[in-house]
Amino acid sequence: MFDKFKQLAKLKSIQGELAKERFEAERDGVRTVVNGQLLVEDIVLNPALPADKQAAVVKECLNEAFKKAQSSAASKMMGMM
Repeated sequence: MFDKFKQLAKLKSIQGELAKERFEAERDGVRTVVNGQLLVEDIVLNPALPADKQAAVVKECLNEAFKKAQSSAASKMMGMM
């Protein structure tokens, strides 16, 4: 029973660590930053890009940053197991 409490405490600790981490992706002058809770922290646009290209690049950057965050979370969880 106490093992479950220890695991829960460890999980809360990992969540806290992830919340502090930042994951960044940049492409064509567009930069996105997300945190370990998969919340968008910052988006910097490139005004030189046309709107349709900018939208596509933002989407790519966000997806890349989210993948980095998910990969970090998965590796931390694997360490817990």
